[in-house]
Amino acid sequence: MPDHESPKRHPLFPRPFLVWIVVLYTLLGIVIVGGGHLTTAVQNWPMAIAMAVGSYIAGSTPMGGGTIGFPVLVLIFGESAAIGRDFSFAIQAIGMTSAGVYILSRRLPIAWNVLIPAMIGSAVGTPLGVLYLAPHVDDLLVKLLFAVTWAGFGIAQFRLMRDLLEPEPLTHQHPRFDRFIGLLVGFGGGLFVASITGVGVDMLLFVALVLLVRVDARCGIASSVLLMAFTSLVGLLVNATAFGISDEVWSKWYAAAPVVAIGAPLGALAASVIPRGITLGIVSLLCVVQFVAFCAAERISGWPLAISLVALAGVTAGFAMVNRWGDRRLRRLRTTPPSP
Repeated sequence: MPDHESPKRHPLFPRPFLVWIVVLYTLLGIVIVGGGHLTTAVQNWPMAIAMAVGSYIAGSTPMGGGTIGFPVLVLIFGESAAIGRDFSFAIQAIGMTSAGVYILSRRLPIAWNVLIPAMIGSAVGTPLGVLYLAPHVDDLLVKLLFAVTWAGFGIAQFRLMRDLLEPEPLTHQHPRFDRFIGLLVGFGGGLFVASITGVGVDMLLFVALVLLVRVDARCGIASSVLLMAFTSLVGLLVNATAFGISDEVWSKWYAAAPVVAIGAPLGALAASVIPRGITLGIVSLLCVVQFVAFCAAERISGWPLAISLVALAGVTAGFAMVNRWGDRRLRRLRTTPPSP
């Protein structure tokens, strides 16, 4: 189906999605109630409330539910970064997949020419990162990577809001470039970001799609949701097979899974029908707030704080460089014919 087809031609809640929800909640009921975990789920109700917000963000923005789940677990509940990462994978495997089913059921625009190579890259990069990189990264460094990356993205969103929401489209496609960018984002994002923090590859894909490939922001969000759903399933499977998932992760998952199963699709619905500027602005603010909260919670000061701020400036500058690269590419393509 062409990327430009309007989602308004399809019902808000298509039959395949409704069937999915019935099946999913039946399975969740068997696992949680039938498995004797209902009391555990009720006891962890604060996580369900937190992920009600996280699931909306997961479906309506280019940022996974772990964007809320990770800092809540490590900053508020004092869990390790590894717990935060594993929980992000586990909860997004439900929420982002559910949002992905909704997106596909409504036939929302997807940048398949970039998404499929990104999935291939993630299928390779994420397992490599989970197995050989993440186990050797210090807990504090994981938290710092998360805090700096998302704060940098938040600041970049404020600065580049107009370009992100209203990218100037290309007059013709360049499939080779699109496939290369997708493969690079999937592999690099899976290896160096998602495998360590449990989130992030979706945010990188969104930036690449909107600023470099020049797709509409709604298409960028929908495509990023599908990539994060796939990456979460891969990360969860590899983690569970190689290292196992702790009871602490599952106890939080029992409470949050029923919430995100419907919360993320509702976020995807919201992203397709309401202005995105307000939501992205709020998320950008949360990204900056979590960085300040991280520095306060870890009592970072002196040289560590200076290094963190330099890293934050570097991440922000990196997003700005991608935007400039996209602008130069747009100007160059106006005077050159399309590639095969």
